Amino acid sequence: MKPRGDVERDMETRGAPVTDARPAPAPIERTARSTMHRRAGRGSYDRAVIEAILDEGLVGHVGICDADGQPYVIPVIYARSGDQILLHGSPLSRLLTELSSGVRACFTVTLLDGIVMARSAFHHSVNFRSVVVLGEARLVTGERERHEALRAIVEHVAAGRSDDARGPSAQELAATEVVAMPLREASAKIRTGPPADAAEDQALPVWAGVIPLELHAGAPINDPLCGLAPPAYAERYSRHVLTRSP
Repeated sequence: MKPRGDVERDMETRGAPVTDARPAPAPIERTARSTMHRRAGRGSYDRAVIEAILDEGLVGHVGICDADGQPYVIPVIYARSGDQILLHGSPLSRLLTELSSGVRACFTVTLLDGIVMARSAFHHSVNFRSVVVLGEARLVTGERERHEALRAIVEHVAAGRSDDARGPSAQELAATEVVAMPLREASAKIRTGPPADAAEDQALPVWAGVIPLELHAGAPINDPLCGLAPPAYAERYSRHVLTRSP
């Protein structure tokens, strides 16, 4: 979200790290808080699995409790940059105010892959990939890091867009707060495959199977005041661009 320079030219893949020469991320911490108990076999604490889900996702949800103990869950656009989750918003927002103060937070992303229709209502389900990240965010204050974080968020939404769009002005940057949440204590949960009907229900004359679901982009619709042809990243938009830096 700023004019292209040396840093931007080095960012050749979506979601390049916010800082250069960053050491390889440490393994995900499996803690008492992040360990799954229900359907534990569907869980994963593998960093590559977790990062792939985060990279494909578009919208996440952040859960916090304010000083009065009131919980809030807010949908957000985000980006993963190396071993951190980047979030942005107005400095006046409740979410950014709480996150920048270091409150404990929970960040989640869910990808819905299919509706699982069983022979019994009880065994209906969905195929999904999800991630839960726990931790405390830090306020990003350095001007360079703020620019790079905002660029990473734009690139997560549409790779290549930062090369075209005007970057933030000083006034716009002052009106935007950026926080980084460590990708350290996290878990993934995944369900795939057909329904798991009880043996006694297998012979019921009821259709069973999976209805696949996938996010597809439609044809771009021009702004009425724009006479330019849509760029390639708009014409061929997909959330399946998963080749990323660590």
